[in-house]
Amino acid sequence: MMQSGEGIPGAHVGHGHLMVADLDRAVEFYRDVIGMRVVLMYGEQAAFLSFDDYHHHLGLNTWESKGGTPPPKGHTGLYHVAFLFPDRKTLGRVIDRVQRAGYNLTGAADHGVSEAVYLNDPDGNGLELYRDRPQSEWSFGEDGQLEMINSPLDVSALVQEGRA
Repeated sequence: MMQSGEGIPGAHVGHGHLMVADLDRAVEFYRDVIGMRVVLMYGEQAAFLSFDDYHHHLGLNTWESKGGTPPPKGHTGLYHVAFLFPDRKTLGRVIDRVQRAGYNLTGAADHGVSEAVYLNDPDGNGLELYRDRPQSEWSFGEDGQLEMINSPLDVSALVQEGRA
């Protein structure tokens, strides 16, 4: 029997689902800026989007939030949803689209295991766009614990790589 805290091999986060104020605006952002495809529109109240042929990586709905406002700072809730991209070039392309669409990054970091940028979607939901380094490049301490860092990230170099 697996002990608590050991993890569950093969399990992973399948999708996120966000409440949004304006479904059309949210779909446009995730489709045209982030690069997802619309898998299904559930009437005028919800949409399901994916990066590939998966049934959905992200759900969006206005069931209880149509015309609503983002939650105030200092309250509990979602910190961010993280989208993993396959390589630096793809990540750079997406960052370029984000910036060209007029969205500002709220942060960027080299975490040692990954390179990430942060921003808010049109509804104020936090997003992380990142790529992982190969596990062979990850650092571990003498105690076997993964060592992550929070160093500056050269975002312009990522964007340039995406444009190449």
